[in-house]
Amino acid sequence: METTIREDFDTLEGIIDKMDAPELSLEESFGLYEDGMKLLKQLSDRIDRVEEKVKKLNEDGSMSDLDE
Repeated sequence: METTIREDFDTLEGIIDKMDAPELSLEESFGLYEDGMKLLKQLSDRIDRVEEKVKKLNEDGSMSDLDE
């Protein structure tokens, strides 16, 4: 099952919190950084897809792209 954007942001926040731990090794930091960057890319792609679907309601009730 696919996670929500909110859940992915929560996961990203958890990664950032783990990276703040002073006892974290350099290797662990790099691994977390890599995981975070992959997740950030996925989030960016998902947000782009959502933005493409955003519509506005015209006065006559029809739908059109937000940027029209």
